[in-house]
Amino acid sequence: MFKKKKVQKFLFRWLVVNVVFFLVKATMESEYNELNGLLSTPTIYYYCTTFFLFMVTWESNDWLIAKQLKKGGLDLKSSFQILVKSMAVLIPFSALFYYLALYPFQDVIGHQTDDQFICFVRDMLRATLLGLATISFNLFYHAMKQRDEMTKKLEDLQKEMLVSKYASLKNQISPHFLFNSLNTLTSLMYEDRDMASDFLSRLAASYRYILENTEEDLVSLSKELNFLDSYIFMMNVRHDGALKIEMDIKVDVEEFLVPTLSLQMLVENALKHNYYSKEKPLNIRIASVGKIGIVVENTLKKRINEEVSTELGHKNIQKRYSFYTNQEMTIETETDLFRVTMPLLHKDIKKVKVLSVS
Repeated sequence: MFKKKKVQKFLFRWLVVNVVFFLVKATMESEYNELNGLLSTPTIYYYCTTFFLFMVTWESNDWLIAKQLKKGGLDLKSSFQILVKSMAVLIPFSALFYYLALYPFQDVIGHQTDDQFICFVRDMLRATLLGLATISFNLFYHAMKQRDEMTKKLEDLQKEMLVSKYASLKNQISPHFLFNSLNTLTSLMYEDRDMASDFLSRLAASYRYILENTEEDLVSLSKELNFLDSYIFMMNVRHDGALKIEMDIKVDVEEFLVPTLSLQMLVENALKHNYYSKEKPLNIRIASVGKIGIVVENTLKKRINEEVSTELGHKNIQKRYSFYTNQEMTIETETDLFRVTMPLLHKDIKKVKVLSVS
């Protein structure tokens, strides 16, 4: 497949060279009578030099564009720089070929003209204009290709985020979660009405948060922590004495964003995959790491006969991050500790992202 594309590209460019050459030849015949024959020495010389200049210019331009794409993509400044560099390749070669044809090898090639300097300037001007047109076309083609690829990538990421958000919503309002919460609430109504009232308020606040923010890709760390506080409260009531959760957040929670429901998902995964009891409680720590990240770590006490984790929750969070940053969520497993570190995104990240895409 790769060789086939190479051959197709070569044939297309060879076809372009032929079309351009014979169009130019029609204008040259009024200038140089000796170019009339297709097999004349001057015609063959000009054809070979045209082919060489086109191919070298096109290939060097492709190489410069590919190098720039690896650095971060084409923009107006980099495109202009590539144009200048490509012309810096074309002009010296053109000057050399036309100088040889009109001066040292004039008699060998059979190129006769009354004014060599005028002919040299005319040939150079023609080569420069054709080179500019070829390079500009190539840059425009790659810029459009880059735009289409970026658009497709953004669309794919948006689809993935939509799936992730619905998966998170489905997970949170699942019948199992609601049944357990209502079952706990029923027990509390007979044992501690004040606690039952508080539990019901937290449950309502949790569902309100979920329904109001499901359509948001990112929420403030403040909102996510408030929701997490309600979730942890309900889990502590359900698993009385079996959980020990420590919070150590030392950043301005209004200044940073995280993916919606991400912290809750990590805490829930810790509860889902580990064994805990009053005698052997599960320790969970949620802390900021400078201003660059937030870590969720828990003691590792895997359940017996536990199903193999698909890590869909972690993948969903990472996909949502990938829309806004190249920073990745890290996952570390030690002998008795499991740790997930998520990047903290500044609150202006959405504005920056919109500007960069524009």
